[in-house]
Amino acid sequence: MTAHGENDCYPGESIGLPEAGKGSLAPWRHRIAALLVDWAASMAVAVGAFGYGVLREHSWRAQMPLLVFFIESAVLTTLLGGSFGQMLARIGVARVDGRPITWWQAIARSALKCLVIPVMVVGAERRHLADLALGTVVVNRR
Repeated sequence: MTAHGENDCYPGESIGLPEAGKGSLAPWRHRIAALLVDWAASMAVAVGAFGYGVLREHSWRAQMPLLVFFIESAVLTTLLGGSFGQMLARIGVARVDGRPITWWQAIARSALKCLVIPVMVVGAERRHLADLALGTVVVNRR
């Protein structure tokens, strides 16, 4: 037993992550910043590709930012282990078992993020339902 009690542990310890540095659990501020950057970039790309109707209309164009977000997130997570915003924030998606993330995990994770509710329910180790279901976690890259 330590001076602070027997439950002394750091976030990520129970799934084998280091306490700090590369591979440690990514902090909330970096995760939220990455999501905001991804969404802003997706909006910009959607407006550039489909026009300002993306922002004003209630037609199919209104769904284009979400589609761009899904594609960007799925493709970059498959190829680089993280979305555009995650790369800028120097965080990424990793599998808990240490193996590389697969294309189907990246696509499923991106689809669940687009549904919003699965990422709003957060459990232990800052892992939302999509991460828990897919065996993934968001970690620091530095």
